[in-house]
Amino acid sequence: MADTAGVASSRLDRRKARTRAALIRAAQAFMAAGRSDVAILEITQAADVGMGSFYNHFSGKAELFHAAVEDALDRHGALLDELTLDLDDPAETFAQSFRLTGRLHRRHPELSKVLLNRGLALTRSEERGVVPRARRDIQAAVQAGRFTVADTELALTVAAGTTLSLGQLLHDQPDRDDAQATDQITEDLLRLFGVPADQAREICRRPLPEPDDRPRGGTAA
Repeated sequence: MADTAGVASSRLDRRKARTRAALIRAAQAFMAAGRSDVAILEITQAADVGMGSFYNHFSGKAELFHAAVEDALDRHGALLDELTLDLDDPAETFAQSFRLTGRLHRRHPELSKVLLNRGLALTRSEERGVVPRARRDIQAAVQAGRFTVADTELALTVAAGTTLSLGQLLHDQPDRDDAQATDQITEDLLRLFGVPADQAREICRRPLPEPDDRPRGGTAA
């Protein structure tokens, strides 16, 4: 009996997780399209779940959209951690993360649009996503003497604002070379933060790891 109950509970948990993931995917799709005013009924229809199931997971649309943004930020941040794990130079870690994020706008346009349409959530995030990781990398580079910024929070603001502006530019100008634009801006940021020009250029010419395109966390945007 106990084993049967455990199996039933496990199945229920998996079903709940699938329902929550479907709702988050639907919310991300609407946000990517700039439709934050969509009705809950339309979200549940897009997710192919019942209205009652929605309220088993979220108190309202605002909570769902917040969870959808956090999911997108978390998945991208986790990928950056994985792809910079073997780097010893914190300046290169920052640069590689920025270069990979810049390329995200063309590689994963829907995820990019989620981040752009919720830009303030990106810049205000304290614990999840790319912002706390960028803060960590900037602080590490300052401590290692690689960056010479007086205020890490101002440096973080510059980096976050540049990320959003670059993403919008790449969507507005689809013919622009995204890799060249991203690498040039990353080089400029490194120089702004105190890295010698020749080193900044060399860092931004290094080959990048190839991201794993498989969905992470079960909720691809």
